[in-house]
Amino acid sequence: MREADQMHETSSKDRFTRRELIAGVAVAAGGVGVAATLLEGASASGEAGAGEAGGAGEGRAAAADPSEKTGGAGPRQPAIFVPHGGGPWPFVELPGFISSRDVEVLRGYFEALPGQLPAPPRALLVISAHWEARVPTIMTASAPPILYDYGGFPPESYEIQWPAPGDPQLAKRVGELLSAAGVPYAEDSRRGFDHGTFIPFKVSWPAADVPTIQVSLQAGLDPKTHIALGRALAPLRDEGVLILGSGMSYHNMRGFFSGRGRPASITFDEWLRDAATKPGRERERLLAEWSAAPSARDAHPREEHLLPLMVVAGAAHDDTGRVTFNDDWMGTRISAIQYG
Repeated sequence: MREADQMHETSSKDRFTRRELIAGVAVAAGGVGVAATLLEGASASGEAGAGEAGGAGEGRAAAADPSEKTGGAGPRQPAIFVPHGGGPWPFVELPGFISSRDVEVLRGYFEALPGQLPAPPRALLVISAHWEARVPTIMTASAPPILYDYGGFPPESYEIQWPAPGDPQLAKRVGELLSAAGVPYAEDSRRGFDHGTFIPFKVSWPAADVPTIQVSLQAGLDPKTHIALGRALAPLRDEGVLILGSGMSYHNMRGFFSGRGRPASITFDEWLRDAATKPGRERERLLAEWSAAPSARDAHPREEHLLPLMVVAGAAHDDTGRVTFNDDWMGTRISAIQYG
């Protein structure tokens, strides 16, 4: 069994209900479930593990010059943390689970997103909550498939397409930057777009005409490690690459479906909006200690949906953060944060 299969495998006892899978990460009995569980049509063969054939494997790029860019510069692109919603939310009706009001408000944010940028991005680099690997792993496919990493939804949920091209040259550039920063990494030539990418950004770029790659989170979910990962990726912003952290500022499945998550979500959201918009060094210090914040573990029993923000904050350098979305989702409060 490949390492990637092992990291994403769940046992038969971790079979979840449609309700538990709405937001993509299920809560197993007695604890928090597994992110990006491969269920109902999502094939484990769509992912190559670190060091597998089809990728360069774990390591550091050979003596590449990190100053060598992959395309025209143009205006500096921002780095943005977005709340990606749950499951196939804007494309499949989910009455009784996600209200039409919530869907339309979040859809409006993603539809407006491209128009808020200083220029059309040359490429998208997405750090999704739904991909974790032993080391940061770079998607290298020229035509990434769709990874339907959710389950229990209507059949049309598994027919959604977003055929954005990959960008092997950008993937190579990412490897160069990580190598220059001393960050071990791996490559994966078979990984597909998970729903943290193909669902929200199908709303923003429906023509699927912007090259897109993903970079995984690192297992262990250490916030300082992910802030450092963002620092290493920051030069891409001056190369026309839009860095997107796709997660949720609140992600507690029991809180969503019990109706009792709102107080904790509001408390944590107030802290998060304040911390994420502090000056650079103070912001990084606070985010690195996020678990000490009020209602932190009520908002994030497991932090994989918060960690994309750490990467984005690391890529921000000294740019000031601002809240670009703050509204209700499934009875809780969620936010988007943009730098630059």
